[in-house]
Amino acid sequence: MEKFWNDLLDQIRNYYESIVELMPRLALGILLFILFWYLSRLLKSTAGRWLRKRMDDPLLAAFLSRVVKATFITIGLLVFLQVVGLGKAAGSLLAGAGISAFVIGFAFKDIGENFLAGILMAFKRPFRVGDIIETGEVKGTIIGLSLRDTQVKTFDGKDVFIPNGMILKNPIVNYTIDGFLRQEFTIGLDYGSDINGAMKIILGVLAKVPGILQEGKAPNILISQLGSSSLNLTAYYWLDTFDRSISSMELRNQAIERTLAALDAAGFYLPGDIMEVKNYNDKPLRMEQ
Repeated sequence: MEKFWNDLLDQIRNYYESIVELMPRLALGILLFILFWYLSRLLKSTAGRWLRKRMDDPLLAAFLSRVVKATFITIGLLVFLQVVGLGKAAGSLLAGAGISAFVIGFAFKDIGENFLAGILMAFKRPFRVGDIIETGEVKGTIIGLSLRDTQVKTFDGKDVFIPNGMILKNPIVNYTIDGFLRQEFTIGLDYGSDINGAMKIILGVLAKVPGILQEGKAPNILISQLGSSSLNLTAYYWLDTFDRSISSMELRNQAIERTLAALDAAGFYLPGDIMEVKNYNDKPLRMEQ
């Protein structure tokens, strides 16, 4: 029994000496890790401000600043392990991290796909906040961007969060990325009407509607269809999507209302649809009131 206690005391003494020997390196390692942590936060803040001044995309600036912070924290952890004498553990940690990342990525395939898609889209965005886009069955205004999903406000007030992986794999229609949006409306005139005169009236109206571009992308009128009861004219015009004071829907309403009023004042007849009824029997049709 006495031998057991002596061996136990010797083992405790050895642990004590090892701890005493480790304490200076542990204190130095913790100090260095805290220093790297502070530097990572400082560099993230500095890099974020510097990138936001030079980039149009705030998401990309935020992502790169987070990468800077994560890089310095990782370096600080590796330095800590090296100082305390766990250099081999640092190598094992890096190797294990790669295997763990593979296993986790396989288990959470969809989450990883959306995250990687968000990173790719952060470097090359097919849209900006405020752009009007259409992808799949969703059409609306971009109001939020993240590394996992994209938030779209539809025109009926719904907030749709689309996974970035779906956006990356499907076609995207961006209506406003270059600052110009074309709209159109169709007017049906009676056959035999003065088509050139009607076109001049419509162009004159569109020239006076505030918000419709006149230089470079001037409005134009084309005969779009020979209908059963009317000859249809389609008016095309452009508006500046960067001008937030302009509502595309209100602008279209103004253009149509003013055009109808001008054509009516000029004496043009705008017929409705005509249904032709044929009688294949010899008996006359009876009309009831």
